[in-house]
Amino acid sequence: MMGRQCIFSPVGWLRIISEKGFLTAIDFIEAEEPSFPDEITEKTAEELREYFEGKRRAFDIPVRIEGSRFFKKVLEQTALIPYAETVSYSQLAENSGNAKASRAVGGAMHANPIPIIIPCHRVIGKNNSLTGYGGGLEIKKILLKLESDNSV
Repeated sequence: MMGRQCIFSPVGWLRIISEKGFLTAIDFIEAEEPSFPDEITEKTAEELREYFEGKRRAFDIPVRIEGSRFFKKVLEQTALIPYAETVSYSQLAENSGNAKASRAVGGAMHANPIPIIIPCHRVIGKNNSLTGYGGGLEIKKILLKLESDNSV
């Protein structure tokens, strides 16, 4: 069974997709779409609202990621980045077991199917530059500022 729910957030419309009891995707979309909520999409929507209100720093949603072993490892390591903190692509590559794979990490971040919950917005350039984000750099800035403002 598949669930789908759209919510409006400070970064625009988000489409939440679940399948067989797992969150499988969050997409940035232009406008609201028909929703077919289930327990997972409802819980995700609630936790995302709490996150955007500054009341939640970690998520408690079961996720399912498809992809190569390296891709999954990179996303697992990304999920461990603490709220309001950042790591570089090269640091994340090293944490994922291949210090020379910074570009592959960048590709994994761009392909992250579950942004915000798997916080790829917390991955930045080595010189602290904000580089790349699947939802666009403006959304990355908004998410980082939201966390910075709520971390004190």
